[in-house]
Amino acid sequence: MNIKVLDTTLRDGEQTPGVSLTPLEKLRIATKLDEIGMDYIEAGSAITSEGERDSIKEITRQNFNAEILSFSRPLTIDIDYCIDCDVDGVNLVVPTSDLHISDKLKTTREELIKLSNDAIDYCKDHGLIVELSAEDASRSDIDFLKSVFASAIEHDVNRLCVCDTVGILTPDTSFELFNSLNDIPIPISVHCHNDFGLAVANTLSALKGGASEIHTTINGIGERAGNTSFEECVVSIDRLLPEFSTNIKINEIYDISKLVARSTGVYIQPNKAIVGENAFAHESGIHSDGIIKNSATYEPITPELVGRKRKFIIGKHMGTHGLDNRLKELGLNVNNNQLKQICDDIKELADKGKTVTDVDLQVIADNVLEINHEDRIKLDEVTIVSGNKVMPTASVKITIDGEEILNAGVGLGPVDAAINAIKSLDIFNDVDLIEYHVDAITGGTDAFIDVIIKLQKGDRVVSARGTEPDIINASVKAYIAGVNRLLMD
Repeated sequence: MNIKVLDTTLRDGEQTPGVSLTPLEKLRIATKLDEIGMDYIEAGSAITSEGERDSIKEITRQNFNAEILSFSRPLTIDIDYCIDCDVDGVNLVVPTSDLHISDKLKTTREELIKLSNDAIDYCKDHGLIVELSAEDASRSDIDFLKSVFASAIEHDVNRLCVCDTVGILTPDTSFELFNSLNDIPIPISVHCHNDFGLAVANTLSALKGGASEIHTTINGIGERAGNTSFEECVVSIDRLLPEFSTNIKINEIYDISKLVARSTGVYIQPNKAIVGENAFAHESGIHSDGIIKNSATYEPITPELVGRKRKFIIGKHMGTHGLDNRLKELGLNVNNNQLKQICDDIKELADKGKTVTDVDLQVIADNVLEINHEDRIKLDEVTIVSGNKVMPTASVKITIDGEEILNAGVGLGPVDAAINAIKSLDIFNDVDLIEYHVDAITGGTDAFIDVIIKLQKGDRVVSARGTEPDIINASVKAYIAGVNRLLMD
């Protein structure tokens, strides 16, 4: 059975506290959603603001393959704004629990059904597709919920949706609820929230119970604890529920996950399933050994399935097999005795609480192999001018391949200015700073600062570290160390 997917990242997802997407960001996300095979895209809520309507209109002008919807209350003013945005349809949200009907709307069940039906009629009269979403359906009287749905079907509603608005379903109760609605003759969808961490499980159980459409957000973003995670749900359907399928291009899941994370500024936890940075990372010696021999030993899916790559982490838990694999990736071939010595040195460093970066590994390996690499870039001097009314300005003196060079740059802060002063030089072209992390090693205002960065050039990514009492010097040294590492490779 083919399961349809409705993405509500641009509406429910944007309701994540602190998130506000620009029209361009919304268009980029919608474009990618359409590219990966999304069936329905809820582009926003037209009633919200003029800017929101402009964003929705820009999306509807693209003639995407996906059906474009707007959120709407069962009110004429909401629906008129949806019509003005030229959407294909509306996600018509109608509360069905007594709590919402009496306490929020201050109305009766009978008036609620009339309100719902009148809204459906108005939408249909204006050529709109209607998906009727029963808000707080999981806390609704089941007989009344069926009455609302039966009446909506009489008024030619296209699809129905059961919303677990406050995330109180469990996999068992989710299955039972949808199984009890199995006699409904039109498509029914499931919209779950993650308040108890059960959104994905409840969504999968709803499919088992008879749902034929799922509502999700990219990375599971949304109000409170978020919505059903798109990537977790879709991959689970593909790998764990062979009786179901979707139209989603699974190998592009990681790309859209990163796009949404960058656009919203919502951090993806490292251990998040499918798209977290640690999802396909291995440090344990036993695991690394098994993965190298057969990836299925410790991975339920291959990282390539979702557009990822496997990583072997350098640390005290790693074994020689994973270490040897990482050294080979760095172009270093060692014998068994050298490999053991490098492994011992790494564990000694890690036992002191130090994060072992690629640069640390290179230094340790160089010492063991007695290889000395001459850095092409050396920092000679950094000077900063900064103040309340002064644009932070940095001048640097560096030596590149034996030639002394002076350069200057400005930035939002002194560190930014110093980095800008050096990366504007030709040798730093195509080097992207993709991660920057600062720790104070000791206490007090004279604390040593540990700066760890990640740089990327093409498909190569390296880590580098700089440790100084001065955050500016530490940052510049880490940056130059990383570039030297990229140039050496």
